[in-house]
Amino acid sequence: MNSAPVSIAVFASGSGSNFETLVQKAREDEVYHVELLVCDQPEASVVDKAKRLGIEVFAFRAKDYPNKATFEAAILQKLHAKSIKWCVLAGYMRLVGPTLLKAYEGKILNIHPSLLPAFPGKDAIGQALEANVRVTGVTVHFVDEGMDTGPIVEQAPVKVEGDRANLQRAIQQVEHELYPAVVKQCIKGEKATWQRKSVHY
Repeated sequence: MNSAPVSIAVFASGSGSNFETLVQKAREDEVYHVELLVCDQPEASVVDKAKRLGIEVFAFRAKDYPNKATFEAAILQKLHAKSIKWCVLAGYMRLVGPTLLKAYEGKILNIHPSLLPAFPGKDAIGQALEANVRVTGVTVHFVDEGMDTGPIVEQAPVKVEGDRANLQRAIQQVEHELYPAVVKQCIKGEKATWQRKSVHY
């Protein structure tokens, strides 16, 4: 007998391409279910995608709260109300603070468009192009208090070919395959918590 899908929340700040893929993949194999979108940019197009897909949205503006702890407490209240078991970051442009890290220790994943520890932070694609590397890639990692410093779960290389738009498309294509698969594996316990893997190419 199959167990019920695990409820997850996706955190995003932008267009929501990974969010949309996570929702679609979830509906195919029912290991997890996206119950909530958390977004710090109420005007972001990911909000419209969530509404179209029938996913509840918690949108907020950080400036409306006195500090990070306060808005993360509001997020946490919403996560508990929806019985969220995992948090999945997909283009969420804020560092996660102690409030959420403590409540969801070992249950927060992020995807980053480089082979970490190379090119952390903003504009990883631009950083890779500036460095003139031949290979960059995608990393899924657990979230800690740093910027893209948490233990790596899985990585996939991507060749640097063509212009920025071409590289971005190639990276997104890999992200859309890798992220749902890794989220599924972590939830099912097929990936050891805090397991670090390395990529050879």
